[in-house]
Amino acid sequence: MQKSATRSILTASLLAVGFNTPAFCQTSPQANTTLLVDIDHRPSTSLNGDWRTIVDQYSTGIYTLHQELRKDGFFMNAPFDPSGHPQDYNFANAATLRVPGDWNTQRPELLYYEGPIWYEKDFQHTAVSNKHTFLHIGAANYRTFVWVNTKKICEHEGGFTPFDCDITAALHDGSNFVVLSVDSTRIAEGVPTLQTDWWNYGGLTRDVSLVEVPDQFIDDYDLHLSRTDRSVIEGYVHVEGAPAGTPVTVTIPELHAKIESTVDANSRAAISIPTKSLSLWSPEDPKLYKVEISSGPDKIEDTIGFRTIETRGTQILLNGKPVFLRGISIHAEAPYRTGRAYTQKDVDTLLGWAKELGCNYVRLAHYPHDERMTRTADRLGLMVWSEIPDYWALQFDNQAVLAKSRQQLSEMIRRDRDKASIVLWSVANETPNTEARTKYLTAMVDLAHQLDPTRLVTAALLVRTEKTASGSNKIVDDPLGKALDVIGTNEYIGWYEQHAEGADTTTWDIRYDKPLIMSEWGGDAKAGNHAASGDTHPALWTEEYQAEIYRHQIAMLNKIPQLRGTSPWILMDFRSARRVNPGLQDNFNRKGLISDQGVRKQAFFILQKAYKDKTLGRAE
Repeated sequence: MQKSATRSILTASLLAVGFNTPAFCQTSPQANTTLLVDIDHRPSTSLNGDWRTIVDQYSTGIYTLHQELRKDGFFMNAPFDPSGHPQDYNFANAATLRVPGDWNTQRPELLYYEGPIWYEKDFQHTAVSNKHTFLHIGAANYRTFVWVNTKKICEHEGGFTPFDCDITAALHDGSNFVVLSVDSTRIAEGVPTLQTDWWNYGGLTRDVSLVEVPDQFIDDYDLHLSRTDRSVIEGYVHVEGAPAGTPVTVTIPELHAKIESTVDANSRAAISIPTKSLSLWSPEDPKLYKVEISSGPDKIEDTIGFRTIETRGTQILLNGKPVFLRGISIHAEAPYRTGRAYTQKDVDTLLGWAKELGCNYVRLAHYPHDERMTRTADRLGLMVWSEIPDYWALQFDNQAVLAKSRQQLSEMIRRDRDKASIVLWSVANETPNTEARTKYLTAMVDLAHQLDPTRLVTAALLVRTEKTASGSNKIVDDPLGKALDVIGTNEYIGWYEQHAEGADTTTWDIRYDKPLIMSEWGGDAKAGNHAASGDTHPALWTEEYQAEIYRHQIAMLNKIPQLRGTSPWILMDFRSARRVNPGLQDNFNRKGLISDQGVRKQAFFILQKAYKDKTLGRAE
């Protein structure tokens, strides 16, 4: 079922076609939502499973034929009465979709569908005094509207970050129901915008649950190792609704460490914990500590690793020592079944392949991945580059779009600030070098530093090329580099420019005295597509040609003095609507070192050897 060219009414401004925007579309992208950290360590009631669903391409569930806001919309979940008033929907007889999961890969007719789909779920609830009940949604792409028992609760924009809606006032004892409209329509003023190189998977793509918390509850905290004194763990705990003087306790049993503090007028308690014999988190020893945080009746137990990450000149320092990031880029694409990755099995497979490759680092592109990815990276000792989808040509002169980017960055950092594995926050990928873009993204870098001064901030930049007598020179002078801690650059010598041997005569001119990560490089090959035996010039799309790209790239990269990491594109083939070459692409980006069915291509073993023998890159 192909979405028509008309933009969905739920997400597009009706002003463009002469109608007034309904009240529920006039609010902010995250109206009436909050974000509870450490949801995976809180008691919860899962709402995962089968949800009744209705495909609503024309937004019939919201509007009459005259584009008036309906009072009897699908959100009312009215029982169908064949003898009563005519009704255009009936959730009781509707088909189901599995949650979590994208709708595109669950039904063949929805593979290309972009637009709104309604979700409905019944659940039982028993009211508890002095408690708040939140509906937690791990991710829903792209814009979501939530009703509980016919009452509009909240809305959220952004397809890859979690949100929580306080539904306490709408609940009653016994049977309840929740109705959501999830709209995957790509919009010009969205983040990301209209063009991406990944599949626009729609739906409730991550866990959905009910979470109960006390009236005063721990909603945010940050505990990290001090950069100036590595025997001190510092940070804060925020207790929502707590008056000044409310006590907070933080305990790390294994370290025999316990600190008591009180919240200030902003409900935030400063934390400083002196420790002895602290084992620092690293890829070689990914040590995690059980941390208990309590305030009144609320208590959270987290597992946290402690380490420092910083730069010195062109070096990246982990725990004060130079490190080279041997990495790979990864999309949140499910191995074997395809679709959006969301299960622990998906995560174990993807990160297991990265470990097999010899990686100590992964770039999670081009949006925040499921929290299982960062939790598992913590346990496996994989450093992480985490990114928001400020991707390609956003509306960089639009303040409303900037607000959406700020929202997504804030949600990403707030959710994952307790993950030792994350060493880099990325604010963008392959954006055009314009004054408006630089101003926009500099503001994003500043916000990242403000929200989390303990980590490094990067972005994947495009580079300029100048012809030389012997070949070409790559110049890294994007003005955004001034704001970044670490420079990321993407290049595709051997694929989008030159032949594989072009890397041999390419030099690099880095105009910043900062560490450089080659954040993307590589080329396409369809698994099993081989050159003729003995062919010294293998054709494009063959495994042999992709392998040639990797051989020449590794030799070139080793000549860049300030190179401190690489994350070639990409671990596994993934779906992309841009990739339509029949028989070769078939709606897949084929730059993976592994096929979507787990077949390792020749280039996999070339990079694996370079990483395991440590013949690619140096830390100093």
